[in-house]
Amino acid sequence: MTDDDDEPNIVTSSKSQSVLIDGVRFSIEIYRLETDSAWTLEVVDPEKTSHVWDEQFASDSDACDAAIKAIESEGAVAFMRGDNVIPFRS
Repeated sequence: MTDDDDEPNIVTSSKSQSVLIDGVRFSIEIYRLETDSAWTLEVVDPEKTSHVWDEQFASDSDACDAAIKAIESEGAVAFMRGDNVIPFRS
């Protein structure tokens, strides 16, 4: 049996947001464990595919900027293409 009080809480950044790029809506999720200082970046596309960055960010603003830059530079459709998505095993 585990004690839930030992689990660190997840802190969600106020920079998390929904953005519309090239007519496509993305959910930008930025979070960290309360015991960590680095932020994790996840972008969820309209197909509900989660794109999580391998690198962590020093600030939530840096993470948000990286998400928007990546989607805008690749284009919404190219971003969603899935070249960098590893499917879960069935």
